[in-house]
Amino acid sequence: MDIFQSLILGVVQGLTEFLPVSSTAHLILIPWLFNWSFDKDVAFVFDVLLQLGTLLAVIVYFFKDLIAIARSMIKDLMARAPFASTESRLGWLIIVATIPAAIIGVLFKKYFVALHQQPVIIATILLVAAFLIFIVEYIGKRERKIESMTWVDALIIGCSQALALFPGVSRSAATISGGLWRGLERKEAARFSFLMSIPIMLAAGAIATKDLIAIPNFMTYLPSLALGFIAAAVVGFASIHWLLGFLAKRSMLIFAWYRVGFGVACLVFAFLIK
Repeated sequence: MDIFQSLILGVVQGLTEFLPVSSTAHLILIPWLFNWSFDKDVAFVFDVLLQLGTLLAVIVYFFKDLIAIARSMIKDLMARAPFASTESRLGWLIIVATIPAAIIGVLFKKYFVALHQQPVIIATILLVAAFLIFIVEYIGKRERKIESMTWVDALIIGCSQALALFPGVSRSAATISGGLWRGLERKEAARFSFLMSIPIMLAAGAIATKDLIAIPNFMTYLPSLALGFIAAAVVGFASIHWLLGFLAKRSMLIFAWYRVGFGVACLVFAFLIK
């Protein structure tokens, strides 16, 4: 993997991690379309480590919220009233929403990883998930704030996040759609989606770092990793800000149509050109 490829993939990660179009699909399909050849073990670890860049972006963007949540959780626990404040309650809801994907990811990791080698399947999943966005956009009431969320809401959105283990679904598409299905406003659903991404991305990044160190001569990959990390962080920060503003006024339908177009293009490429 050279510097140019790393930069391109870092920008792609930053753009697509938070937009509901699937960063995993793009990080797999773009090298496939351009016939870039990487060692599969290094490529998988690199893809996950790029998420550390976007993880940094979401932590920086929501830093004040995270500090408020942490302080409230500690304060309310010490007062033996763990759900007393809105912030601490939100913290516990994020933990509940993280559980389904964490359990399923640990139990079935090797099966989901195997799908990363199947571009045609990933393109098909892009299409299927697009229609899920169409459905929730038309049936969702979009009237509720985060403060009105219940444990059931958090668990259902958490189960939606587990669907994102299939490459091509998109974690943000799955969780925002889950929030819309439960009646959250689009911007509120996106905010909760971004906050709940932090624990799962931290865990994935820690595992990927461990896997990277186990690769022979991993130090030779550090310049490329560093460039990709920086690009993903900077572009990811801008992507969060833009999407929150966009969803405050508009629907996710444009992203569903993009998924259809990109998915169909990849399938045409696979069956008629490649």
